[in-house]
Amino acid sequence: MTRQPFAEMPPAQQAGILCNDPRFQEFAAQRSGFPGKSLMSSAAAEYVRLICGVNSRGLLNSNRAAADRFAALRTEFDAWTGKIATPNR
Repeated sequence: MTRQPFAEMPPAQQAGILCNDPRFQEFAAQRSGFPGKSLMSSAAAEYVRLICGVNSRGLLNSNRAAADRFAALRTEFDAWTGKIATPNR
């Protein structure tokens, strides 16, 4: 069985993985006003729902506006980790 690349996973699955990533938990804590701290996975999930404007990460698969907000959040996270250059605003 081959593993599906992260970028090819549905947004809800990506969000679930990210919320369990310690780097994303630190990113979400910093963005929530807690620099130097880290959120638990449940708080990171709440952060994603708040930023994306949904009450369930599952809606990221069917709500286009929420999926776009999640894609922007992923881009910000990738820039924060140094994976990509900081996007121009």
